[in-house]
Amino acid sequence: MERMSKVSMHQQNSLHTSTVSPQARAAIKFQQPLCIWLTGLSGAGKSTLANALEVRLHEQGLHTCLLDGDNLRRGLCSDLGMTPEARNENIRRIAEVARLMVDAGLIVIVAAISPFRSDREAARKLFPEGRFLEVYVSTSFEVCAQRDPKGLYREARAGRLKNFTGVDSPYEAPLAPEGNIDTGELVLSEACERLWALVQRFP
Repeated sequence: MERMSKVSMHQQNSLHTSTVSPQARAAIKFQQPLCIWLTGLSGAGKSTLANALEVRLHEQGLHTCLLDGDNLRRGLCSDLGMTPEARNENIRRIAEVARLMVDAGLIVIVAAISPFRSDREAARKLFPEGRFLEVYVSTSFEVCAQRDPKGLYREARAGRLKNFTGVDSPYEAPLAPEGNIDTGELVLSEACERLWALVQRFP
């Protein structure tokens, strides 16, 4: 019985390696995989920018996948709430999925508030050096609250929505992101061009 327990424990702790490497998967797609992580307040423009970037990459014949935080909340992360602990788990799951997709050779675009620096740094550590690109969509709270496309700021300010980032839950801005885009100062076409130029710096 003791021997079986030790074998089971060994099996749980060991990783199975694939004969086909991440480099081989990327090579057959003729591209370098990358995780482009857009972070910022609700309403900052993350999803819009992510979608525009994916369209641009797709037009170049590149293989992509867009992971939108709101969409993942309806499926992969539908069991999670908005407490700090639930937010940690939400970002951990998104990061792990993004890592698997990068291992598959894809260019992955993540659009998620991801309010805590520690969670974003943990996500970065999952990827090889130079394969994680953090973009801070730095649109101000005032602009985001004025836009309020889903009515969430109004609900949060009225006390009907708890743990809302920027109102009663903190947002920790990146200290040294690879890119910074303020959609309150740039029109959409300018913001998209800035993001495209940033991504092109990463072969």
